Amino acid sequence: MQPTFQNVGVVGTGAMGRGIAQMAAQAGSSVLLFDMQPGAADTARQALADTWQKLTLKGKLTPEEQAEMLARVSCVETLSALAPCQLVIEAIVEKIEIKQRLFSELESILATEAVLATNTSSLSVTAIGATLKRPGQLAGFHFFNPVPLMRVVEVIAGLKTHAEVCQKLTEFARQFGHTPVSAQDTPGFIVNHAGRGYGTEALRVVGERVADFATIDRILKDQMGFRLGPFELMDLTALDVSHPVMESIYRQYYDEPRYRPSVITAQRLAGGVVGKKVGEGFYAYDNGVAQVPAEPPVPTMVALPPVWVSPKAARRPELYQLLKNLGASIETAAQPSSQALILVAPLGLDVTTLAAVERLDPTRTIGIDMMLDDAATKRRVLATNPATRPDMRDAAHALFAKDGKAVSVVRDSGGFVTQRVVATIVNIAADMCQQGVCSPKDLEVAVTLGLGYPMGPLAMGDRIGPTNVLEVLFNMQTVYGDPRYRPSPWLRRRGALGLSLMHEED
Repeated sequence: MQPTFQNVGVVGTGAMGRGIAQMAAQAGSSVLLFDMQPGAADTARQALADTWQKLTLKGKLTPEEQAEMLARVSCVETLSALAPCQLVIEAIVEKIEIKQRLFSELESILATEAVLATNTSSLSVTAIGATLKRPGQLAGFHFFNPVPLMRVVEVIAGLKTHAEVCQKLTEFARQFGHTPVSAQDTPGFIVNHAGRGYGTEALRVVGERVADFATIDRILKDQMGFRLGPFELMDLTALDVSHPVMESIYRQYYDEPRYRPSVITAQRLAGGVVGKKVGEGFYAYDNGVAQVPAEPPVPTMVALPPVWVSPKAARRPELYQLLKNLGASIETAAQPSSQALILVAPLGLDVTTLAAVERLDPTRTIGIDMMLDDAATKRRVLATNPATRPDMRDAAHALFAKDGKAVSVVRDSGGFVTQRVVATIVNIAADMCQQGVCSPKDLEVAVTLGLGYPMGPLAMGDRIGPTNVLEVLFNMQTVYGDPRYRPSPWLRRRGALGLSLMHEED
């Protein structure tokens, strides 16, 4: 099969440009490499030779295929040498003036029908093309690093981009073996936009001293199935990369509260504590291995108090069954006895609010997160309030750990940890659909492939139930008074009507 673009130029031969060049050559295109740094293009071509040699030794390529691919890659010393290319992709520094200069020069070199593509992750495609004579030939073609393994690419149309340009790039991405998704030219496009909730909300949780970094990571991995906790992820990507993206998207949306960055990452970036690559981030690293503090031991109790469950508890029948399975002594009177451990299970509210509203003894009141089916999680999360007695905290911890399941005890928070982080993720995704950034289907594909989430954010919302997500958000807005938690109209309307968050209007 003939590639969509027979001759492809790649400007910028770092890890990203090299990965794009590899996939283009494997798709059958002839690739010309250009880099302003002397020798950089030759180094990139040698790195590609080494990569294909390793694939051949593993039996994934034949020696003939290896030789053909390498023969399709050449280095050039001037931009003018890219004149034969039908497509040129830039993967250079994220500075708009530099990208604009590059494309203006390329425009004067290439044929009028040649396609220009920017691999920008956060800059406006429309703005990059604003100085061009033919802005209709420019589109965003955003890959993720490492390109051969991250099999999703965002195809972004600027305001003046011709539809056929995006169609050709979409076809070319499929020839790479990648999954193309279509995005409007909005800050962060799909993946970086949808990813705002995970890290920023986790930072708010730690900023309130609800729990430490390791505990938050454990909770989100064990309760929701994320592969990496938010602080593990930020250490991996490094704050010198992730914090500027947080700030950029926040500012481009004119300080939209849903995307608000954190002073915690700003301070750590200023201090050079940016992550794994420097050996120090949210975790310390020894030979590249994170030094994770041990979990607090389960308290030893001579006897456990009886348990009384609030009539307003979420999943109350399931909570009762869980308590029976754990061998708890359960009180069923209208009010708790003076010895009872009092359990509440709020959605979005904090334990303090429920203790006050329900007139419960706060010294004996503990919250448990029941947003998810207990059988579907690997960890239970309890929350104290400022007045909770240590003996009641320890009793609750010991009780819910009796069957060997991990238990984390956190301080009071509207929405515990998982509720507030997941609700924020779902709400941002719903609002992306409301804005028309992309289709619900493309959003789910882009996030699962680009961020490695256990499922797409809209599927998360459907699993929990849109009405439950709405309740969490409304109640968090009550607790914190922050417009960050206001529900998107997309979520609010579908939740009110009992529709899937994937539902699109005819």
